[in-house]
Amino acid sequence: MSEVTAVPLLPIKRGSVAKLWIGLAIVAVVGVAAAYQGTRRQVAMAEPAPNFLARNAHRSGVVTTASGLQYEVLEAGKGEKAKSSDMVVVEYDGKLANGESFDSSARHGGPATLPVNGLIPGWVEGLQLMNPGAKYRFWIPPHLGYGEQGAGDGAIPPNALLVFDVKLLAIAPQDPGMGGLGGMPPGGPGGAQ
Repeated sequence: MSEVTAVPLLPIKRGSVAKLWIGLAIVAVVGVAAAYQGTRRQVAMAEPAPNFLARNAHRSGVVTTASGLQYEVLEAGKGEKAKSSDMVVVEYDGKLANGESFDSSARHGGPATLPVNGLIPGWVEGLQLMNPGAKYRFWIPPHLGYGEQGAGDGAIPPNALLVFDVKLLAIAPQDPGMGGLGGMPPGGPGGAQ
């Protein structure tokens, strides 16, 4: 004769099934959000710069210049505007359209001293809109940035839209003896022109 050992089963507590479904829903939402974040950056890089700039031009506060440079004043400054012959002291953070940072003044130890006329065209134009104390966001189309060649050993891909947050700390007339970019790579922030 065989004996069957009975295993007592406890009834499922009230509300446990609901908690299970809520937990599964949370896991699904987190998974979808992670997938979205993973592809959002790739989609942003795949979008052609002209399409992004056309959409961005309709945002409140964004100004588009005749050359195609777009900017937004984040903080107003005071005093005279920078000229192409000036040296400027700036803090900056450069990003690609997907939000990936490729260069910043903080990576180089703090504010950078740069000759306005020794930088990429988007910076040359944008800096001349600013006065000391101002902070601007620039959206620089490829033809005002690094164009078809890109820069920084692949850090800036060809035809990349560049986004810079720039704070102008000070302006000084350029010292004729400087003759260079003060330790910055050719083309200024971001790499070679």
